[in-house]
Amino acid sequence: MVRFVNITEDADGQRLDNFLFRVCSDVPKSRIYNAIRRGEVRINKGRCKPSNKLKLEDVVRIPPFKGQSTTDAEAGPSTASPSERFVAGRIAADALTDIVYEDDLLLIINKPSGIAVHGGSGLQTGLIESLRLVRKADHFLELVHRLDRETSGLLLIAKKRRALLRLQSMLQEGRVEKIYRAWVAGQWPKHVTEITAPLKKLVGQDKGVIVASDGKASQTLFSVIGRTEHATLVEARPVTGRTHQIRVHAAYAGCPVIGDERYGDKAVNRQFSEQNVKRLCLHAAELVLKWDDAPHQRLSAQWNPDPGLRLPEHSSEN
Repeated sequence: MVRFVNITEDADGQRLDNFLFRVCSDVPKSRIYNAIRRGEVRINKGRCKPSNKLKLEDVVRIPPFKGQSTTDAEAGPSTASPSERFVAGRIAADALTDIVYEDDLLLIINKPSGIAVHGGSGLQTGLIESLRLVRKADHFLELVHRLDRETSGLLLIAKKRRALLRLQSMLQEGRVEKIYRAWVAGQWPKHVTEITAPLKKLVGQDKGVIVASDGKASQTLFSVIGRTEHATLVEARPVTGRTHQIRVHAAYAGCPVIGDERYGDKAVNRQFSEQNVKRLCLHAAELVLKWDDAPHQRLSAQWNPDPGLRLPEHSSEN
């Protein structure tokens, strides 16, 4: 059944294709683009392009897509099979066990390690897709930023489009401070408090990140919190926001993050695995939101490292 959707503030200014990806999240993107090209999708009865920006009070015609029942389509985003809903429910339940902060505009969770923030790369359902299926009362849920699948910690999710745009702007302006904690292999050099090695993303099958002279400028600040005989707990503050930045810079310093299967040391990871350290030891521990019209907001998320990593007493360093 064809449905007509009135655009509210949550979609004001959004591209048509991105809007459709959200409200028809179970429909392949290729099918959505085909529907726009064929004129099945219309804005105010007129033909449109994927790049058209939506405005308040626009009316979008959305055709019936195969697999969407009338009831589900009217209800809003996403139909899913029972098995998909079961998986989504489990993912959402795990993610929502530790809500750090929530109001009408923002949801901040302490994401567990092992949960991908979005689908793709062989994953049909990620965290954000699962939340959209489970939290039907929230008509708008979008990731403000991302965390790697194996990284735990603070994740910002916008519940209104205006919150998404504002926070993305704050990120670009450097008004969101991110503070991570990481267990790294070996003894972190005391003199290394800043790494500025430029980073370059590889394309093709490798899809990793390397230090390269023609890479993008990158900066991470490091400080030592404590040490054990074979590992160091460090605080990492990424000044820039490159893909895998902390992980690559730590490896560049000769102390890769423990459990890092891409940039770490396999033999070292195996040794710590035998001590029940079974994950990437990187955690987004704190966020500082530097609002321009309100006091700065500092948020923190508890991290309980695996049993094989425990700091001795009086081990912290200045």
